[in-house]
Order: sequence, then C-alpha cells, then structure tokens
Amino acid sequence: MYSVAILGASGYAGGELIRFIDGHPDFEAVFLGADRRAGEPLSVVHPHLRGGDRLLRTTDIAAVAEADLVFMALPHGASARPAMDLAEGPAKIVDLGSDFRLDTPARYLEAYNREHPYPSQLTEWIYGIPELFRGEVAAADRVASPGCYPTSVIIPLAPLLSEGLVEPSGIIVTSMSGVSGAGRGATDSLSFGVIDESVKAYQVLTHRHRPEMESCLDDFADEPTSVLFTPHLVPMQRGILSTIYADATQGTTIENLTAAFDTAYGESSFVRRLDESPETRWVVGSNNLFASIHFDERSGTVVIVSAIDNLVKGAAGQAVQNANLMFGFDEVAGLPVDGWMP
Repeated sequence: MYSVAILGASGYAGGELIRFIDGHPDFEAVFLGADRRAGEPLSVVHPHLRGGDRLLRTTDIAAVAEADLVFMALPHGASARPAMDLAEGPAKIVDLGSDFRLDTPARYLEAYNREHPYPSQLTEWIYGIPELFRGEVAAADRVASPGCYPTSVIIPLAPLLSEGLVEPSGIIVTSMSGVSGAGRGATDSLSFGVIDESVKAYQVLTHRHRPEMESCLDDFADEPTSVLFTPHLVPMQRGILSTIYADATQGTTIENLTAAFDTAYGESSFVRRLDESPETRWVVGSNNLFASIHFDERSGTVVIVSAIDNLVKGAAGQAVQNANLMFGFDEVAGLPVDGWMP
C-alpha cells in the first residue's frame, strides 16, 4: 500500500481525490492538508465522505515528503513553492493546479499576467493527459494535470490535427460549465439568485485556458494552432459541454474523422465516441469523456461536441489516472467508469 498526501483537501477537487483514494486498492490517504480549515474534522467540510473523524492539517512539508505520492489540489499560483520544496525528495507529485501546465515562461505570462516564479521548471513537468502521453506520464515523477476546459477540447481534437484533417488555425471553442468549476469560494457572482435561470459568457478573449489549449495542441499540428475560446457559466453543479469548430482540410471526410478518433482511443477505458451529441448528465460522476464528430460539407466545417465531469475527468479523476500510470497500476484503479444518470 502506497501512502498519499492530499494538499487542498477541503476543496471540491480535494474531496473527490479523497473519495477515489479511499476506494483505491493500492493507495492510502495518510495526510489531508487544508491550511484554512486545519484542525477541523473531515466531516465538517465533506460530510458525504466516510472517515469523517480524520483531521485536516496544516501543510507540513517534512510530513508530506514522507508520503509516496502527493496530490496538490491548491488554488492557482499556490503549488509552485511546495512543489519546489518537495521536488528533491522521493515523493511523486501530481499537481492539479496551473503552475506547471504551460510550456514556456512567455505562455505562462500570457495566461496569468505574471512571471512564473520558477521558469526553468516548466519543462520538468509532464503534461498529464494519459490518453495522449501515456508513456511520458508512466516514466514521470512530476505531472501537471490539465485544466478542465482544455481536457474537453484537447482529447477529441488532437488526433484530427495529428492526421492533418483539420486546419490548426481558426479553431473556435464554446464551452459551458457548472458552477463547481469555480471552486468552493463563495462570491456574489456565484450566488443562487445570480446563477439560477441564467447563462453568461465570461472572460471573453482572456480566459487562461486558451494558451493551455494551444500549448498542447501545437504538439499535434504542423504549425502553431490558434484557438478562440469562450466559456459560459450555466446553472448546474458540475459538468462541461464543449463545442469545437474547425475548418476541414482538403479531402477530409466524416469517415476520415471518425477513423482518426477511433484509432486514437479505441482501446481507451474512458474516452468514447458517440453517434449522437453527448449530454453532461451522461458523464457526471465518472472519469469519462464522451464526444461526437460531425462534418458540415457545405461549409467545410468539422464540429465536435464533448462532455466531461469537470471535477472528475477535468480534475481529480484524471489526476488519479495519472498517478496510476506513474505507479504502474491499471489506469482505471479506484476510478468510476459509469456516470450517475439520471
């Protein structure tokens, strides 16, 4: 049994990490860190989880470093310092935050409007989409788990770019997310009276996940990609639905498109192509990504619709999937393969 420390255990993603690790055959949670809630029993912040008498603790790097595996489910910008403190030790690290996802200091500055505190470290972390970088993740000691929106876009789009079936420029993405994507922080903009019966676009042209999408998609295209990304907040708790538009290259057919996707993910435990457009309720509670591919020959436009649970495949589930690879376990160990519908 391998010991696991979870930093940021009081958040939504932290709670999901605890749930998955508690049900994992080979991992055991030995440290639950939550600085602002330190000293409180787990039952106060996550009453739905068993083992509620476990106490949340202030982060103690010496104690955390004794674990075999550390998950960092911390706010954006809060992972870098503890990661550096832990990097020289034996623990493997999976960061659910944004601190090590981007490939260059310039791209990090573009996304977060500040300099990275450890720019030389950006190339030392593996970007953790298991379906695309399985071998790299399996050999890694440090993995940066992707953001939720990028996960929903990169996975279905990457094989189409790799096969040259869609143009790398002019990609348009519109995504809808439930309110849990903003974390547990209570703000007026997330209150019931504001969210209920309303849909809004936010951070138009400025969302930090657009550079992350391009950073990864560039690896699958012959030239730099360009993505126009618009996220929307919708009145539901969890789930992301992304609609992706890309121009088809000359000679592309719907058969080419579906064959490229099926070849890439035909053996995947969690990625599935559907003939009909997926719904978020079909994936909520699972580590699955469902996608459909459509081709409008009239305009030469490829349309991809994908759905994930933002807290599972978009956060804690993918992080555990990465950890499974890092320790040589079956990717599905401890993870839900079925959703909660209805």
